[in-house]
Amino acid sequence: MIMDRMTAILNGIVPLSHLGVIRVQGEEAASFLQNQLTQDFVLLGQDQARLAAFCTAKGRMLASFIGLRRAADEVLLVCSLDLLAPTLKRLSMFVLRTKAKLTDATADMKLVGVAGEAMTQLTGPTPTPWSRRDVAGGALVTLYPANDQPRGLWVGAASEAGPAGASLAPELWPWSEVRSGVATVSAPVSEAFVPQMLNYESVGGVNFKKGCYPGQEVVARSQFRGTLKRRGYLVHCAAPLGAGQEVFHESDAEQPTGIVAQAAPCPDGGFDAIVSMQVAAAQGGRLTAGSAAGPTLELLQLPYLLLDDV
Repeated sequence: MIMDRMTAILNGIVPLSHLGVIRVQGEEAASFLQNQLTQDFVLLGQDQARLAAFCTAKGRMLASFIGLRRAADEVLLVCSLDLLAPTLKRLSMFVLRTKAKLTDATADMKLVGVAGEAMTQLTGPTPTPWSRRDVAGGALVTLYPANDQPRGLWVGAASEAGPAGASLAPELWPWSEVRSGVATVSAPVSEAFVPQMLNYESVGGVNFKKGCYPGQEVVARSQFRGTLKRRGYLVHCAAPLGAGQEVFHESDAEQPTGIVAQAAPCPDGGFDAIVSMQVAAAQGGRLTAGSAAGPTLELLQLPYLLLDDV
């Protein structure tokens, strides 16, 4: 049975040291990314951001990004810091004669999470996810909400003061990321998922109308031929959970039914997590973490509809 939980109120701002920034600069920066990522960057406007994935030829997500234009010839990609170096190296392999240069811009940038009333004060009535506006000397990207609280990612130069507001407890931001249901790919789960296994097609992370990119055929086939057997779900567990941990269903004690994509401590105790697992396993039966004899997982309500259900 899918349950929901009462949890802490999110309100305030917090620096985000677990994220890094790749700068893509040059007159062909957008077209280069158009050929590499799951989203459309050629049509990326100054009032928009993009959720996107970088995939292998087999459609497996190497990394995920929030991308935004900083200038006509400059795009910033915000990603998990533990994947920045290998992702930068691999993306750079495809530049060839393209007029684009990729660099690690993490030290030059400031990243701030904004939640609750602090977000509302900057945006007014909450705009739609992945919209972007310039505030406080930087760009504020609207993220998916968590527990009905608006959230945003502020990206600016390291020299900027950034948005003002009450401080948010650092441990609440990772939890809010989980509760939003939008997973950020990190090192323990790189190459573990096709985008739809994390519901990326339902939260604006895949454009099925754009041209080719690595893994595009696999991603499209999963969507239009009904071959996808796994989805992203929210769960709660009394015991600690971590990215890469296996999940089991009572119907099979030997083979895992899924993997924890992202997890964080819950303010009410225990851990909340985004789990990618077989759709059939979410229909009922005991779910456990780590092994068939591991702690029980409680299935929670996703905060958005899947594209199939819209």
